[in-house]
Amino acid sequence: MKKETRTLEFEVRAEQNEEHGHYLTGRPIVYGSRTDLGPFDEIIEAGALDATDLKDVRFLVNHNTDMLPLARSRNNNTNSTMQMSIDDEGMVIRVDLDTENNTEARNLYSAVNRGDVSGMSFMFTTDEDSWEDLESDHPTRHIRGIGKVFEVSAVTFPAYAETSIQARAIPEALESAMESLESAQARAQERADRIRKIKLMLEV
Repeated sequence: MKKETRTLEFEVRAEQNEEHGHYLTGRPIVYGSRTDLGPFDEIIEAGALDATDLKDVRFLVNHNTDMLPLARSRNNNTNSTMQMSIDDEGMVIRVDLDTENNTEARNLYSAVNRGDVSGMSFMFTTDEDSWEDLESDHPTRHIRGIGKVFEVSAVTFPAYAETSIQARAIPEALESAMESLESAQARAQERADRIRKIKLMLEV
């Protein structure tokens, strides 16, 4: 299963308290939000995260794997520096940043606090999806099952505003979705051809 990437702009907050120190909170995955990805719209349906593999998820900046992660969730246990919660609206995360010892963490916290960074991206695979309006020029993809989330990144350039959410998919990240679309369109065409043949046989 190929990895996909979605970039979102949402209400991300830089906060501080005695328990967690400097930390970020936000919602990188939102259920039921229609996003225009160019060739098609996409909606992540409620429950898509019910069986998702979240065993080992890193928190990065701009998907830069050459840098050390700023936080990590391992089995989402209480000792993890990134906590992920699934609710009726999608996923909420809290990222504890080591601003005292990590310059990159301190810079990110400052950028979010100033409003200079407001985007977040997640890398994932899809286990289950479906399509509607395949005969139109702009069909809709429904993601019903996310297989695995590999990493979440703070990103510099989000796009596509929709209320408090914006979304953008880089071309490479859309490859898997486009393959799913082409497969669904081919199946729909096959069904239409079979129906047309049956109708012709009945008219004879």
